[in-house]
Amino acid sequence: MKILSIQSSVAYGHVGNSAAVFPLQRLGHEVWPVSTVHFSNHTGYGAWRGPLLSPDDVAAVITGIAERGVLPSCDAVLSGYQGGAGIAEVILSAVAQVKAANPAATYTCDPVMGNATSGCFVDPAIPPIIRELVVPQADVITPNQFELGFLTDTAPTSLSDTLASADLARQMGPATVLVTSVFDGDAETSETIGMLAVTGDGAWLVETPRLAMKANGSGDITAAMFTAHLHETGSPAEALARTASSVFAVLKATLESGERELRLVAAQDAIAHPACEFAVRQVR
Repeated sequence: MKILSIQSSVAYGHVGNSAAVFPLQRLGHEVWPVSTVHFSNHTGYGAWRGPLLSPDDVAAVITGIAERGVLPSCDAVLSGYQGGAGIAEVILSAVAQVKAANPAATYTCDPVMGNATSGCFVDPAIPPIIRELVVPQADVITPNQFELGFLTDTAPTSLSDTLASADLARQMGPATVLVTSVFDGDAETSETIGMLAVTGDGAWLVETPRLAMKANGSGDITAAMFTAHLHETGSPAEALARTASSVFAVLKATLESGERELRLVAAQDAIAHPACEFAVRQVR
């Protein structure tokens, strides 16, 4: 599988492409990473250095890839943190080019905007662009429960709420909605955390123990791995099982290490060979 991944890049740590590329490669896939920013570290530290790349520069890199004549072999486009407002047009142009060259290719949009703890942490101009322009062109979207609420103008706090909101999101265009950080009730007291996949054929939920940590980049690796596993298996349930298993292993290794950044290298065997130890149940 060949994946064009248009996301942020950091030199230190693992978010955006710096979280997605290695796991995809460890699964045996070719990745063409295109950076939207190149920062020293993720913005969660409160201070960082490095450039926010201009849309023209990002587009030039994609044009250079296209000039190699390889777009017909591209199986999927993946996008995450967009940095500036103009990047959306570049991403959608890339998606159009890839799909023109390979109609079977898919587009996964991780609509990075914020979370329930931090609220919205991107440029205020970006969320409306993601909702109105980008999501309708996506085949797969991977919002967390908070971002799903923004996209659909809802406030899901239960499994039934989240299913209803995911249905609204699917009406916007995407065939598949993967919702991360799903809580069925009080998020403060829940001992488990869920991941929900919703398609036209049904809905599937996997739950893992909730770890006492917050890890930047966990959504980025989740979107990447779900995209790869869904392509490989064609099964949302199997993709959920594999993704949840690997992501949990990465988070557990990170927590046990005492480090702030994801332990992708330390947990690489669990990425390449997920144990699928968490049951997936069909909830619709």
